[in-house]
Amino acid sequence: MIAKLCSLASGSSGNCTYISNNGTGFLIDAGISYKSIFHSLKDVGICTSSIKALLVTHEHSDHIKCAGIVSRKLNIPIYANENTWEAMEPFLGKLNPKNIRFFRTGSEFEIDDILVNSYNIPHDAVEPVGFTFKMGQMKIGFATDLGYFSDEIKANLKGSNLVMLESNHDVEMLKAGSYPYFLKRRILSETGHLSNEDAGKAACLLVESGISKIMLGHLSKENNFPQLAYETVKSIMGEEGIKVGRDVDLCLAPRSSASKVFLFEHASVG
Repeated sequence: MIAKLCSLASGSSGNCTYISNNGTGFLIDAGISYKSIFHSLKDVGICTSSIKALLVTHEHSDHIKCAGIVSRKLNIPIYANENTWEAMEPFLGKLNPKNIRFFRTGSEFEIDDILVNSYNIPHDAVEPVGFTFKMGQMKIGFATDLGYFSDEIKANLKGSNLVMLESNHDVEMLKAGSYPYFLKRRILSETGHLSNEDAGKAACLLVESGISKIMLGHLSKENNFPQLAYETVKSIMGEEGIKVGRDVDLCLAPRSSASKVFLFEHASVG
């Protein structure tokens, strides 16, 4: 059996990630245009016909901007918790009632043979979630839009083969930048976004728990640079004796294009 993960876009301008198992795929968020999703998938050799569902982490526009269009174009269900549905529904347009699906945060549900679990994350949305996905003996963790790296996040990500982790901003760049004061306070708050430094500390905890692949995502265009995020996280891990390339594979999710496709061969359970 083969599982795949590919980030199609990751950042404040829009977010979308593709995950599949044995040809059954779905999207996490749809904050970029359908055209961009289609072309990014085509560029990495993935057909949109494999997409069976769309999962939503929270209702902010960079995560749901084109969710309704994607659902209508592909005739696929959108999964979200009830509070997120209520917050985002006015922005989705008319949907086929059968494509409106609810889950309870903290519960597990299945999409074909993929076991999906949601968990609470600290962010300024009505009921934001992260996800983990189990496919046979494989597990993929998804954790972006984090005000801080909580014990609940760490517990849910434990045992993952790969984690997508937010590394949103450099604190000094943000403080010196052009954002208005209220926005700086929001980003730096415990319901805002994870800094490069905090991502580095979180990455250390992930590696110590046995995780060997980390993709840094949701980088700010205005308050970060890809190389700065990478080197900051790498340096912090190095201070703890964790060496990139030996103990962990570390990479970046591009802001506005597809990442490499991660392939995982695994055996089914049972």
